Amino acid sequence: MKDKANAVSVGVLIQRFSPIFILIVLIIFMSLANDRFFQVANFINIFRQIAILGVVSMGMTLVILTGGIDLSVGPMMAVSAAIMGVAATQWGIAPVPAVALGLAAGTVLGVINGMVITKGQIQPFIATLGMMVAARGVVLLLTGGLAVRGIPEPMLTIGSRFVGRIPQSAFVLVAVAVVAWILLNKTTFGRNIMAIGGNSEASRTSGIRVDRVKIIVYAICGFFCAIAGFLYMGRVNSVPPLMASGMELQAITAVALGGTSLSGGNGSIMGTVIGVITIGVLNNGLNLMNVSAAWQQVILGIMITIVVILDSWRKRKFD
Repeated sequence: MKDKANAVSVGVLIQRFSPIFILIVLIIFMSLANDRFFQVANFINIFRQIAILGVVSMGMTLVILTGGIDLSVGPMMAVSAAIMGVAATQWGIAPVPAVALGLAAGTVLGVINGMVITKGQIQPFIATLGMMVAARGVVLLLTGGLAVRGIPEPMLTIGSRFVGRIPQSAFVLVAVAVVAWILLNKTTFGRNIMAIGGNSEASRTSGIRVDRVKIIVYAICGFFCAIAGFLYMGRVNSVPPLMASGMELQAITAVALGGTSLSGGNGSIMGTVIGVITIGVLNNGLNLMNVSAAWQQVILGIMITIVVILDSWRKRKFD
């Protein structure tokens, strides 16, 4: 009994402190590899780069904590941004309603994911894979396969402007992270999320409305994706038809790097923040070292594999 308790304690320590340890080691390595890395201007650039990924990863964290997955976060970003851009430039809708329409679209797509998974009893991987393909098609239909340009300036401000030296998008990330943390740690809804991820059937037996919680979680994820799409649009001053390709893999990696179990029921928002920063530091450092985009993809793929293996090992060994 004592040995089991010790094993659990070790598992908790590994999950809690390994993300920050990995981040510190990576920062030290990148600082030694390039003298431009450890500069204030570069760290500000990193936070500007991770804001979009961070917002998406907050939603992905909630989904994974329920024992699910969402492969459609990138396309949902693109659909939301495309609706905002097309509404403002082609449909004659004012900026504020256009943004609201895009935010609503992301939320609705999230609800559809949740409904298909719960009411259709489809595995999250398959359901969100279908949404990923369908949403990409919707983006191409909305944009005609061309980047949407000429977007009104008020819609670009938050994604592109700074307050002093701090990008406005970083403040959005902080706000989203705080909301997600409060939701997960200070509400009954958050406790239900953790319970469902730990044991869905036991949660249902105890009176938790499992399907309802999951639908809301996927809706929140869709809403966060829409916010990220809005920021992305401002950052690049357009809506590219292939916006946010591969975003789902980076978000999953960031969540796993932050110590959240990919099988659900165990993790934290602060861990995901650390995971997102780790991804940002890695990408930034590789760019400064002039590592090609192709090799960066290879490194990201290897990192995903290692994270999954370590998560599986930790769960078998200590849970």
